[in-house]
Amino acid sequence: MAYRETDLVRQRKVAQKSGLLHTAEALVREGGFGALTIQAVAEGAGVGVGTVYRYFSGKDELATEVFKRATSREVSAVREALNGSGGPAACLAAAAEVFAVRAFAAPKLAWALIAEPVDPAVDIARLQYRKTYTALFETVVQSGIVSGEFAPQSAALSAAALVGAMAESLLGPLDSPACDADTIAALRLFCLRAVGARC
Repeated sequence: MAYRETDLVRQRKVAQKSGLLHTAEALVREGGFGALTIQAVAEGAGVGVGTVYRYFSGKDELATEVFKRATSREVSAVREALNGSGGPAACLAAAAEVFAVRAFAAPKLAWALIAEPVDPAVDIARLQYRKTYTALFETVVQSGIVSGEFAPQSAALSAAALVGAMAESLLGPLDSPACDADTIAALRLFCLRAVGARC
């Protein structure tokens, strides 16, 4: 008779994999993807190296899972801001602020997600999430064009430019130990001016 996993065993496996990912993300938060090794995850989770390999084929797969897990939360926060109350300009400003505040709250993680040199598999995931961000911003830019809040423009091009500008503009300020209110205000203003909003 073939062995069949019980629900309890499946739940334990899910919990253990989730715990490994939590440990891996903690390493990335502290030292970027450069600090992420199979050995470090095993030690942090209190398991053997073989246990980590039971769930992940290697560092590439583990790093990609960590990237997707962390970035999904960031995308959700920005999406919520873009879908908030108020017109397109208010939503765009709120999204820029959320993006920046969350980056300042975890600067090493933000740098790792945005710009750290990574394995090709993570880089592919990074490009995909850039597209996801761009699609979200394109929707609000298009809405602003239709409502007359934003100047006529290519919504797709402007959205891609906004996503790139927000990410790149924070790389220097992220080295600061504290969230800089002036930087966040300047980023909000830049985003609004970039789409021709009345500021």
